[in-house]
Amino acid sequence: MPRGKNQKLKLLVLLRFLRSESDEQHPVAMKELLAELARAGIQAERKSIYDDLETLRDFGFDIVQATPARRGYFLGEREFELAELKLLVDAVQSSRFLTTGKSRALIGKMESMASRWQAGELRRQVHVADRVKTMNESVYYNIDTVHAAIAGEKRISFLYNEWAIEREGGLRCVRRRRREGRRYQVSPWELIWDNQFYYLVAFDGEAGRIKHYRVDKMERLAVVDKPREGEQAFRDLDLTRYSRSVFGMYGGELRHVCLRFSDALAGAVVDRFGSELTFHDAGGGAFQVTVPVAISPQFFGWMAGFGSKAQILAPEAVAQEYCRWLSETLEAMEGAVLPPET
Repeated sequence: MPRGKNQKLKLLVLLRFLRSESDEQHPVAMKELLAELARAGIQAERKSIYDDLETLRDFGFDIVQATPARRGYFLGEREFELAELKLLVDAVQSSRFLTTGKSRALIGKMESMASRWQAGELRRQVHVADRVKTMNESVYYNIDTVHAAIAGEKRISFLYNEWAIEREGGLRCVRRRRREGRRYQVSPWELIWDNQFYYLVAFDGEAGRIKHYRVDKMERLAVVDKPREGEQAFRDLDLTRYSRSVFGMYGGELRHVCLRFSDALAGAVVDRFGSELTFHDAGGGAFQVTVPVAISPQFFGWMAGFGSKAQILAPEAVAQEYCRWLSETLEAMEGAVLPPET
């Protein structure tokens, strides 16, 4: 049989077809392989297909011949198993730092790594539209720029956004620039994934200390051709402990705080601070731990969520600050309660 002009594409066409159209539950018959080659303008005989499939096996592809009951061939082991792809899809659709559009684009790429039947299963578990997502389309590229700056040991500059209430012309929530639109310039050291957001850990030369910034709040990020600063400050930082201590990645004064919890809250404490803690018996079915914590309203809110089952024991100044926060919160709540309807 004369060789067609597309003959060199034969192995690639077969592999592409097996990737998209076959899996263990859906093997493809020899006649389907021949038909796909014909659609690509490639002439082939059965014997040559057997040789081609063997060549793909020799190259490392898991081309499996189905049982006699099903008959046909399928691509077995892939780069990712279906369960792994489902896990990745869940992670992408729940990632708040990705926009809805970017989430769907990434999930679409994951679907291409499965058969079309498996891709259908992935599609049925996708619920992106009802998730809280960032509006910053540049976040994907911000991460790339930050990695480039870290690798090159350079500083970066950026504009930093926040949400604010604006009342002029009607009440609405708007994005606005922090620092009246002046650019930040910091030395990047690490990216941290915390509570579904990416944070940059960087050294602020003006303040002379480590700070963190949410990557999806950055805009017009650029690498600055200046050597980064703060190497010693970053080396002195226990990054794992830092990320556990800073609640919701809101900054605050880092203090060692002694806390008392009911025994039933052991799981919540380990989830927050890790299992390497030293636990002390506090009596009455309770324990106490000493942990480094960034003192902030977010930390107080976390403690308050446990009600009477959690207390701050020391330092006294932090315990008093927590009591003031609780009192102010209660007063604000009492002032906000609507009178009963008459």
